[in-house]
Amino acid sequence: MTRTAPIGASGLPSAVEVRRVRPSDAAHVRALRLEMLADAPLAFLETVAQAAVRSHADHVARIAENSVGDLAAQFIAVAEDGRLVAHAGGTAIAEEPGVTVIFAAYVTPAWRGKGLVAALVDAVGAWSRRVGRPDLMLEVVVGNDRAVRAYERVGFVDTGVRLPHPTIPALTELQMRRPALR
Repeated sequence: MTRTAPIGASGLPSAVEVRRVRPSDAAHVRALRLEMLADAPLAFLETVAQAAVRSHADHVARIAENSVGDLAAQFIAVAEDGRLVAHAGGTAIAEEPGVTVIFAAYVTPAWRGKGLVAALVDAVGAWSRRVGRPDLMLEVVVGNDRAVRAYERVGFVDTGVRLPHPTIPALTELQMRRPALR
């Protein structure tokens, strides 16, 4: 999915392309991944150190896998100068066949507040709907109010479900949901 438009028309900055990753994006996606892990370490399941030691070949394979298919997909926002400025992925979960879980949503600090969360969630949602999953779900660390507000602005609702953080036992996550398309 590609969205390019001047601010005001869609809310997305001009000359920003939101699209599914391609195998050729692997090195740039890896760099953005390291940035996101350094910037918001509690928001992700992996540490900078873990990501940094993963081989380039492993990273290329993951990007290639998520560039096609129905089980998982990654989407990026590419600025006019070619820099990757945002990312979000979606994956199927066996427990709920009609749901896509959004993962690794991130907007680089200089690009926050410019409509990229909405554009990425819309891209994941369109893919999710196309592959037969009508609902989106995500989990956010309790206390990450900035992220909660961003997701509420794009239609997510707190379900009231609270779960232990998968890697940091002292933290709790809240679950949010919305239809894939709204």
